[in-house]
Amino acid sequence: MDLLNALVAILNYIIVPSLTYGSQLALGALGITLIFGVLRFSNFAHGDTMAFGTAFVILFTWWFQSMGIGFGPLPTALLALPFGILVTIALVLGTDRAVYRFYRKKKAASIILVIASAGVMFIMNGLVRLIIGTDERNFADGSKFLLEPKAFKEFTGLAEPLAIKTTAAVSVVMAVICVAILFWFLQKTRTGKSMRAFSDNEDLALLSGINPDRVVQVTWIIAAILATIAGTLYGLDKSFRPFVYFGLMLPIFAAAVVGGLGSPIGAIAGGYIVAFSEVVVTYAWKKVAGYLLPQNGWGMGCCKSCPPTTRWRSVSPS
Repeated sequence: MDLLNALVAILNYIIVPSLTYGSQLALGALGITLIFGVLRFSNFAHGDTMAFGTAFVILFTWWFQSMGIGFGPLPTALLALPFGILVTIALVLGTDRAVYRFYRKKKAASIILVIASAGVMFIMNGLVRLIIGTDERNFADGSKFLLEPKAFKEFTGLAEPLAIKTTAAVSVVMAVICVAILFWFLQKTRTGKSMRAFSDNEDLALLSGINPDRVVQVTWIIAAILATIAGTLYGLDKSFRPFVYFGLMLPIFAAAVVGGLGSPIGAIAGGYIVAFSEVVVTYAWKKVAGYLLPQNGWGMGCCKSCPPTTRWRSVSPS
């Protein structure tokens, strides 16, 4: 039983959170790697694009909730997501036309575009704070748990509960759906093949008759979709604060770099690698060790003055 309790603790505190967080990072890293692969610069404004899209998803969620519209056990934000995506697409296309297109025509070096994206980042951050404020926003509704810890304990008879939040399940399922659609788009559609050709060799793609403006527009649209979905899933799971998305850029870029910038498959793998690494390193292994250490004697975390029958274990929450 102790071994089963230890396995449940690992699932509860490592596997499930890592899969959830990794799914969110993977979607964010996909947007980064697509922009880098096609437009050839690192977009520092991607995190605040996530925040901008999530802010509008929250506003539409509040509007739906005020009219009594819900999504059953699922978060209402999923209904608001398409509207937030449309606003974010309008923003990134307008930003590209106002800022990035000028530097592309000048054939500016990538570092110039990176610096320009940093300026866009600060402007977007200010817009988000102006639109929705700086306070923490919890907008998750519907059923809190897909698997309730109390029900799991009653069904299994184990001391360690297993809880799976609805937002965690939604994050993983949405990530799988988005990745499947994206890879189908890149592999099977004419526009997707054009994007891949433009990414591999821009000059050859232009000679083949590929419209570069269309490729750029589609790339920004896909990046906006991924950013809004990733930001919304992260906000549903953790709550929304504008400054958090600025800090989220570090693990997202780490995921993209670990997987190899420009590689969609690598971005997905990098997202889960970073998530599992972060959770495994920061998790308090005392709970798992408490189930696995011998019952008698003293060991890690127990002082010599403890009686020999003292067991080194943390109390499991009810």
